[in-house]
Formats: sequence, C-alpha cells, structure tokens
Amino acid sequence: MQTEDQEKPKYAIVASVQLPSVNDVEFEASLTELRELAKTLGFEVVHTFVQKRAGFDTTGYLGVGKRQEIHSFISGESDDSGHHGEIAVVFVDHEISPSQARNLEKEVGCQVMDRTMVILEIFHRNARSRAAKAQVEIARLGYMAPRLREAAKLAGPQGRQRSGVGGRGAGESGTELDKRKIRDRIAELQQEIIAMEAERKTQRARRQEREGREGLAGVALVGYTNAGKSTLMRALTGSEVLVANKLFATLDTTVRALHPESVPRVLISDTVGFIKNLPHGLVASFKSTLDEALDASLLLHVIDASDPGFERQLEVTDKVLEEIGADTVPRLRIFNKIDHVGDAAAQAECETALRTQYPDCVVMSARRPDDVATLRLKIVAFFQRNLVEDELFLPWSAQQLRGAVYANCEVLEERADGEGAFFRVRGEHDTVQSLREQFERV
Repeated sequence: MQTEDQEKPKYAIVASVQLPSVNDVEFEASLTELRELAKTLGFEVVHTFVQKRAGFDTTGYLGVGKRQEIHSFISGESDDSGHHGEIAVVFVDHEISPSQARNLEKEVGCQVMDRTMVILEIFHRNARSRAAKAQVEIARLGYMAPRLREAAKLAGPQGRQRSGVGGRGAGESGTELDKRKIRDRIAELQQEIIAMEAERKTQRARRQEREGREGLAGVALVGYTNAGKSTLMRALTGSEVLVANKLFATLDTTVRALHPESVPRVLISDTVGFIKNLPHGLVASFKSTLDEALDASLLLHVIDASDPGFERQLEVTDKVLEEIGADTVPRLRIFNKIDHVGDAAAQAECETALRTQYPDCVVMSARRPDDVATLRLKIVAFFQRNLVEDELFLPWSAQQLRGAVYANCEVLEERADGEGAFFRVRGEHDTVQSLREQFERV
C-alpha cells in the first residue's frame, strides 16, 4: 500500500546565480546535478530560475527582481505557474548564509534549501551503519551551529536569554546553550568514531591473520556518484549490492571478494560517491568511510563515459582523493557506461578518443560480461606482477598439507612419481618459501 507521501507528488523549483567565472557548460552541469539531488530527495523540479550576476546578493542571494519573479511563480500569479501543484521548496545551487536563506524564504514564501543542506539531508536518509550515521550527524551539527543565531532572531527577545540558576549570574543565552550542546555532542560523536575506527582496525588485523598473509590485496572503487560503481562492484564480485539510478544510493562501504577468486585473494570495496562542491565538513567527517581508498593497493576510478562533463568528474574525484591523502595510491581509470553512448559507431568513436587521451584506461560497460572479465584479468595481473613461479615437492607421507598449496598459491601444474607430488605454483616469494620449508620438515 502506498503511503501518503508516495501518493502526493512533491514539487520544487531550482534557483541559481551564474557568476562571471563560471562558463555555461559548467553552470548547466551543476544545475543538472542539483536537479538529480532533488530527485533523490523525492522532489519533481518543475522550473529553474537562473540569473547572471557579478556576485551574490548579500541580502537574499538572488537579486530583488528575480526574488519577486519566484514569489509570483510560487503564489500562482505568473502565467506559467498554474500547471503544477504547490511548490514545497526552493533548491539553491550554492551554500548560502543563514541570513540569506531566512530573507529568501520570507520573500518567496517557501522553504529554501541550499546545496549543502540538500546533500546533508540525503546523507542523513541513506546512512545505515553506526559509523556513517555518526559522521553524518557531525556534519549536520556543524552546519547547524552558525544558523542558531538566525533562529534566535526569529524567536525574539524571550528566546535569547535564560535566567541564571543557583546564583551563577545572568545565565547563558539560549543560543549559547544550544551551541554548547552541539559542541558537546560533536565531541561525543568524535569519540565514538575513534572507538569504531579502532574496532575496524582490529577486525581488519584478524581478517589479515585469517588470510595467512601480512597484507591483503585490496581494491577500492572510487569516483563520482552515479558513475556505476555499485553495478561494477556487483559484476566483479557476483554479490548483490544496492544498485539504484540516483545520487548517493549508498553511503556505507561494502567489501566483497573478487569472483571467481584469484591468487592472491583480492578484496574489493565500494566507497561513497564524490560530487562537485561536496561540503568540506562531509569530506572530513567521511574520511573513515573513504579509508578503504587509503588502505587499498589499487584504486579503480570509475567515470561515466556517457556524461559530456566527465572531465569535471575527473577533477572532482582527483581533488577529493588528494584531500584525503589517497592521491599516491596506484589508479586505473575505468570509463564505464560506454553502452550509453549512442549507437555502435558512436561508441567506437568515443572509445578511440578516450584511449587516445588516456592511454592506460579501460573503456567498458559493467553490464557486459566480456568487459567485466577483461577488467578482472587486469586486476589480477596487477597483484600478480610481483609473484614468483616455482616448484614444490610434497612427499606422499605428508599429503594432508596438499590443501595448503592450493589455499596459498595458484597451482599451474601438478604431477606425481613414486615418492610424492610436484606442484608448479605461482605465489608470493615469502609464501612459497614458507611452504617449501614446511614440506622439508615433514
């Protein structure tokens, strides 16, 4: 049965100022992205208002005339506003100050959400794990703190001062008390995150111990949100992970083994998607979610080949990886969704252009099994580049150790004679040497 929210559509408009430093392509790409963010929140954007200005209006972000135009549209006074239902919110494609938001809301007669608030709300709705929920709450509290002053203005004098208790003087203002509560809550959450990170490191150490190796072959999928990372993750690992055609469909890191399994065993992790103008507080607070990228031996940078603005995606991802210190990790560029680029001729032309510009890239579709198989071979080859080939001998009296050969090495050939079995193997030098010494002792 549908809920009331599902039955009743929610309408919204988008508003943005184009500054002289932003060209038309960048501006339109950002607006398209904001409309997609609105869609993720469940809104249908029915109109977009844009204005070219040298700078933002300090009072209400947009100029007076544009604010009046939006008010007329929302109130139903303009000629083109009667084809849609009630407008619930105005989405603004920048982060604006608390006073600008308050003044804009008063003039247009509708709730206003800036870009940062939209992203925070999406993150809040989609967070599932304890770590993600704590990180989102820190970012939301950090965003809220400077806006308390505006809330106090609206509350009037009665909300600004609270009487002292126990002879402690005139007391704190309501705003000061709220800010202190926010600071205390952020500190509490940060301690929880530290504890969770320590727990995660312990779990990782145990996982490594179970692997019987000093390190793990880790791959992290990184890239712009909605570039197809989750689809690729599912294709490479054979696992069921959430795949949805919306921004920030998943926030929590998922870790699965490459399938079919290889030697060495490769673990693949998905990470939160990047986005242009991601609030800096979220970059910082989501650092532990992105730690999989720091811990990985190889990054698969997934890019939507069908997006005309993919170069902007590249820049955004590169910048965020640099901010978290993951820019030194080896990286393989994956141009995904090539099947979304027109017909076969258009796809071939696009692939040629991409390979010319990015010689070491992979151009593919995560929905094509052959493409996925080719990428898998590249991943395995990366981790096998330092492996050695050698021969091990296991006498018949110690055949109970045969499983250790297959568990720790790739067996290229097996033959036998009267004394025992010979294995031609590929594996890490230390692992092969350890097995040889173990076999020689039996």
